Amino acid sequence: MFILKRTILVFLAVLIGVSPAIGQGYQKPSKQIMDVLDAPVTPSTSVSPSRDRIAFLTPLRYPPIADLAAPMLRLGGLRINPETNAPHTQQYFVEVSLKNINDGATRKVTLPSGAKIVSPSWSADGKYIAVGNVTSKGVELWVVDTASAVATHIKGVQVNSILGGFSWMPDQKSLIVNLVPDGRGDAPRYFNVVPNEPSVQETQGKQGFIQTFQDLLKSPNDERLFEYFTTSQLAIVSLDGRIEKIGDPAIYDTNDPSPDGSHFLVSRIEKPFSYLFPYSRFPKNMEVWNRDARERRGIAKLPLIDYLTSGSVPVGPRSIAWIPTEKSTLMWVEARDGGDSRKKVFPNDEIMILEDPMNGKPRGLISVEHRLQGRLFAERGNIMFFYDYDREKQRRRMFWTNYKNPAQVKLMSDLNVNDRYNDIGQPVTKRLANGYSAVVMDGEAIYLSGNGASPEGDRPFLRRMTISDLQTVEMFRSGTDEYESFVSLMSDKGFSFITRKESLDSPPNLFKRSGRATPIPITDFPDPTPQIRGIKKQLVRYKRDDGVDLSFTLYLPADHKPGQKLPTVLWAYPQEFTDASTAGQVSGSTNRFTTLGGYSHLFFVMHGYAVLDNATMPIVGDPQTVNDTFINQVVSSAKAAIDKGVEMGVVDSERVAVGGHSYGAFMTANLLAHSDLFKAGIARSGAYNRTLTPFGFQSERRSFWEAPEMYARVSPFFYANKINEPVLLIHGEADNNTGTFPMQSERLYSALQGNGGTARLVMLPLESHGYIGRESIEHTLYEMVEWLERFVKNATPRSK
Repeated sequence: MFILKRTILVFLAVLIGVSPAIGQGYQKPSKQIMDVLDAPVTPSTSVSPSRDRIAFLTPLRYPPIADLAAPMLRLGGLRINPETNAPHTQQYFVEVSLKNINDGATRKVTLPSGAKIVSPSWSADGKYIAVGNVTSKGVELWVVDTASAVATHIKGVQVNSILGGFSWMPDQKSLIVNLVPDGRGDAPRYFNVVPNEPSVQETQGKQGFIQTFQDLLKSPNDERLFEYFTTSQLAIVSLDGRIEKIGDPAIYDTNDPSPDGSHFLVSRIEKPFSYLFPYSRFPKNMEVWNRDARERRGIAKLPLIDYLTSGSVPVGPRSIAWIPTEKSTLMWVEARDGGDSRKKVFPNDEIMILEDPMNGKPRGLISVEHRLQGRLFAERGNIMFFYDYDREKQRRRMFWTNYKNPAQVKLMSDLNVNDRYNDIGQPVTKRLANGYSAVVMDGEAIYLSGNGASPEGDRPFLRRMTISDLQTVEMFRSGTDEYESFVSLMSDKGFSFITRKESLDSPPNLFKRSGRATPIPITDFPDPTPQIRGIKKQLVRYKRDDGVDLSFTLYLPADHKPGQKLPTVLWAYPQEFTDASTAGQVSGSTNRFTTLGGYSHLFFVMHGYAVLDNATMPIVGDPQTVNDTFINQVVSSAKAAIDKGVEMGVVDSERVAVGGHSYGAFMTANLLAHSDLFKAGIARSGAYNRTLTPFGFQSERRSFWEAPEMYARVSPFFYANKINEPVLLIHGEADNNTGTFPMQSERLYSALQGNGGTARLVMLPLESHGYIGRESIEHTLYEMVEWLERFVKNATPRSK
């Protein structure tokens, strides 16, 4: 009877033109794709702060969907596994090995059976690595002795890793740990809860941009659950297992020891909680404690952050942290313009300093013209580097000064935030003996490493800069036939350092460089997927009809013959620019080792497609109104890319698909609605109705009420009746990305269905904005390939 009823339903669905929703189970892609997914995993590498060893960390690349099916509470912007009192989903490692750099000896660390290793943390002297081990009952603390490769379980410690975890104390012989409190009792019920009070919210006239946050608190019971699982007990845990509790249990999201270990900077989240904002916006009480927490001083009592406008910051102290080279000196920044970046008030910010954390008085140190974006400290000389950001001009500047005598503030760099070609790089840091990081000083010079973007692609570099006169000497730059990037200094003088080198035919491996001598290999990771090594790759540059420079990376099958036109996939992600010169800059490198993994669109090459990867989609204009011309610019960019591929003789213009993820999916739906360039589309985890993100999206600064016409014009949902090409919509059912609620795909699918469009909606159980479950990845690849095989590769040519 059940089979008969199901058959009738399927027949009726086909009869009226609706695709039947028949359970088919998770599907697998072709064998050639599966062979790549099943290839051996290359470990991640981590160089010891002492520069004598490297840790090889082997991840579980594709966890089973069963991992994602573990219980999950969505509270205050967090996703919590109530059984482990830990984040619901996090990458973990299943193997750890240690290699001596000098003699090459490698030893495997013996781990407990079924270990799930998280948050590996070197001690500053390189003698130990602290790790968490996620078990069915909670997160254990283990410490690896790097000389013997022996891992020891610190018994009696259950880590609460939701808002903290563990980190090394300055003595490097103990750790500050967030513990699950003893005797906290049973958790509030989180299923089949009978409410005994309503959920109530109130607003009283404050204006602010309300982003579409997800996983928020929704009820008084949620508040109780949030408090239960995020509350931790701070403790100093010694390597011999001694536990010294500090203070009382509370919701701690900061517990930083001072560089000399005499004080703690502590931040406690307090009530009232919010149903509109994540925990990071909740009220906080920031204090300095002495080591046993008996003496305390308030630093800042921060209210709920519920009134910010676009691009603004809260009033009061922010970015509070210890100066790493001082015993116990605090520094922070405060807004001087009310936090509202739209106001023409200068300076925007002021850097504050507090030398005596218990009894001193904070004082202003440096007035910062625009919004402070970060700071770094040199290992000696009282030198501080800091950045500010001009929101109106989209420029970022870098300065240095002596923070003990900041009479002179020297400008080091002043660039458009999108200017990659002239980026001077980032200062190279090292771990100090107290565990904090500081910029390496070589006399009066520092080292800078960067991507080295150029018209030919990225060529990473290492440079030495004398900060007094900003003169630079290039210590190293990647060649033009390979891709080699800086990893770590082996000597503070910069004569010896480690790089990661790869090429089209050689997988990434670590090398030791000393001056101009031949690099010495440190690792010898083999090619995990030799079967894809013949894939062809090249950088292609061309122009849009308005003269803006564009580019894509062209991937072709190994057996492609010159002049052979192929079905094509154009994959892209739009980006905003203030001027055409930076919009046309090339990113990435065609010299990198080709890898395929996850649910990558590059797998289409294995099925005979040309792929125009990272086809640039610049949206150029004034930051305030740039999206007014979004549609015209993406259509023009897409047309230019296809035309270039046709001109090269590789693209069959009658068989081109477009695809993208997130903002790229938004672009995809718009291109299908406003052009006839494509035969089909793939839109993953996108947002299609911008009125559902009314306080801005991507870099849009205006609210819906300030620009309703633009919000409607760029929303493909409003033009669902014009999407007359087949579109595959894929979305994670548990997507927690701001703005891309799963409902976005569901509503677009309904609109397409109601307007007679051709579409397929695939909702992936338990997956978030990106997909990680093994079954989900396999099924996503299956769906994408099948969709384009059906509607692109074997498409009927358009009638002339």
